[in-house]
Amino acid sequence: MLISDDPDKQFETTQDLRNACLEYGSFMVINHELPDNLIMRVYKTLAKFFDLRKEEKREYETNDPTDMIRWGRWDSNLISTEFIKMVVHPTFHCPTKLADSEILQECIKRMRELGIQLLRGISKTLGFEECYIEKRMKLESGHDFISANDYRLRLNTENQENQLGQPPHYDTGLLVLLLPVESNGLQLEHHGKWINVNPQPNSIVVIIANHIEILTNGKYKSLLHRVVLNKKVRRISLPLFLGPSLDTKVSPTLEFVDEHHPPAYLVKTYKELLETNPYQVIDGMSCMKNVRL
Repeated sequence: MLISDDPDKQFETTQDLRNACLEYGSFMVINHELPDNLIMRVYKTLAKFFDLRKEEKREYETNDPTDMIRWGRWDSNLISTEFIKMVVHPTFHCPTKLADSEILQECIKRMRELGIQLLRGISKTLGFEECYIEKRMKLESGHDFISANDYRLRLNTENQENQLGQPPHYDTGLLVLLLPVESNGLQLEHHGKWINVNPQPNSIVVIIANHIEILTNGKYKSLLHRVVLNKKVRRISLPLFLGPSLDTKVSPTLEFVDEHHPPAYLVKTYKELLETNPYQVIDGMSCMKNVRL
C-alpha cells in the first residue's frame, strides 16, 4: 500500500508504518514480490552449504576484519548457531562452495529493492520527501551484508528451555529484512518483556536498526531482539542488513535537534562505526555504546 495509487490507502499505510516504528521498532511486510519458489530455493542452497563437512567450510573461518566472507559457529549450553556472513552490496561476495549463488544474488537484489521502498516510506513518516534517507545515506553505494544462520536441533542438552540461537542484541545499519522462514524463534523486547514474533505466512519481518535511531536522534529506536531455539525443527534464517555507504557521516538530522533534544550521538562515518566491532565489514553487532553521548 506504500506505493498504492490511492492517496487515502497510502496515507493510512504511512501512518501504520509510523506507529510501528515508534511503538515496536519492527513490522511485517506482506504482498511483496519475492515468490515462494525463490525463497525455497535459497533455503535449500543455504542448507547444502551448512551441511558441508566442517573442513570444507573452514577456509572461510577468518580473523581478518577486512574479509568479505566469514564462517563460524557458536556452541555452548545456552547459545548454539552456525553462520556464514558475506558483503553483498555494492559488490556481491559469495563462497565458491555455495551452490546456485545466482539464486541467492537474485533474492538479495529483490530484498534490497524492497528495503529501499520501505526507507522511502519511513522518510515520509518523518515528514521528509520520500528519497531523503536514500540520498542522505548514499544507498546507491550502500554497504549491505547478510548473515545466514543455521539453528540445528540439539538433543539431550542441558538448559533446553533457555537455549538461544542469538543472545539479546541490536543490529547495525538502517534496516534488517528477514526472509520468510518456516519455523520461527524470533523474540523482541517490548516494554521490558520478551514477546514472540509470529509472522503471517510468507511475510518479511523488518527490524529498525542502529542508524535509523541515530538519524532520528532517538525518535525511532533500534530494536532489542533475540532468537530462541526451536526444539522440533531445524531453522535456517537469512537477514539482510541494509546500510549507508561506508563514507557516509551518520549523525542526527537537524529537524530532530533543538534545545530540548540536543544531539545524542557522535558524528562518525559508517566505516568508523563498523571498525569499533571485531569483524568490521561483516559484523552485525551493535556499535551504539560507542556513539551515544
